[in-house]
Amino acid sequence: MPYIETIRMAIDSLLRHKTRAVLTMLGIVIGVGAVVAMVAVGQGAQTAVETQIASLGSNILIIFPSAASHGGVRQSAGSSNTMTLEDIDAIREQAPAVGAISPMIRTNRQIVAGNLNWNTSVQGGNTEFFKIREWQVEAGEFFTEQDVRGGTKVCLLGKTVADNLFPGQNPIDQMVRIQKLPFKVIGVLTSKGQNAMGTDQDDIVIAPFATVQRKVMGIDFVGTILLSAVSKEKIPEAQKQATEILRIRHRLQEWQEDDFTIRTQTDIASAATSTSSIMTILLASIASVSLLVGGIGIMNIMLVSVTERTREIGLRMSIGARRKDILAQFLLESIMLSALGGAIGVGFGIFASSTIAQFAGWPVLVSLYSVIISFLFSAAVGMFFGFYPARKASRLSPIDALRYE
Repeated sequence: MPYIETIRMAIDSLLRHKTRAVLTMLGIVIGVGAVVAMVAVGQGAQTAVETQIASLGSNILIIFPSAASHGGVRQSAGSSNTMTLEDIDAIREQAPAVGAISPMIRTNRQIVAGNLNWNTSVQGGNTEFFKIREWQVEAGEFFTEQDVRGGTKVCLLGKTVADNLFPGQNPIDQMVRIQKLPFKVIGVLTSKGQNAMGTDQDDIVIAPFATVQRKVMGIDFVGTILLSAVSKEKIPEAQKQATEILRIRHRLQEWQEDDFTIRTQTDIASAATSTSSIMTILLASIASVSLLVGGIGIMNIMLVSVTERTREIGLRMSIGARRKDILAQFLLESIMLSALGGAIGVGFGIFASSTIAQFAGWPVLVSLYSVIISFLFSAAVGMFFGFYPARKASRLSPIDALRYE
């Protein structure tokens, strides 16, 4: 039997039972739509996380002090005070893979401006801090190296702080009080939004490192070292060089552990994106269950169709149809049902993704890859679950089939 005739007969058979065909496809439509929508939600979340991590800056490495130990009892991470400004100078001079480096110290304080106040994060850094973080000013200017060396009481406000302390006003050249100390606002930073952990990066005040270290916190050590590699490819080399320099400066023997911890932007990105990837797989797996249920529905309805058309099968065999022709027709009907349901399901999934993005405010990303995979999987489901009914139809005895009532 020519293949064109097989296709025509399969289409005619499906059109004779339109309602049954539509209801059978419904399971596939829902399954494919759910897979496309869930993968879009997962990939959208992963893209959002990657964007948030990129907002941290370019090729970043962060050096934390390790946990201090007193009387054999280890304290919390970051509790040791082993890092100094001299360590930073050494890394700057001896590590060619490092492009920029800044000390960083952080505390939470109440900021007062006029009759308004706001509790926020106060961070201290040098002029290279903004280069590492790739942070620009929306208004005003950055503090200078002279401000850093002299511990000048000037600061830059994040967008959130500026909006809450100076609503509808220009904060430049205004005065704020941090721990009763007057600071002059010289700039407002551009908005960076939330980071990968959901923290508002704009809820911040940045001042010269020495000012925050001595006048706000009253300490003499470096909390954290923030640095950037000269390129993304140089991140491992920058990490290695910084590690070797710090171990020498801290007089650590070969058998001793590092008294510091280095985290790279790659480490942070890998941890965050692996979490979102697992979520995407989990969502897609759950949604795929409905697709398998749809496949079982196709097998069920095709078995019913074989029973109903037993005499037709016997008649066709008696006039020359071969077993492979009967197999091809029923298998083709099953694939058509699932493929058409898959195509409609892709459209439904794209529509559902757009609806989720619009009403729930979640980031979604419908990729061509996920659409193609979902469609091909739906066709494969039709082939897999349609094979048994098609094989059963092709193995009927023509004489028994003609006698069937």
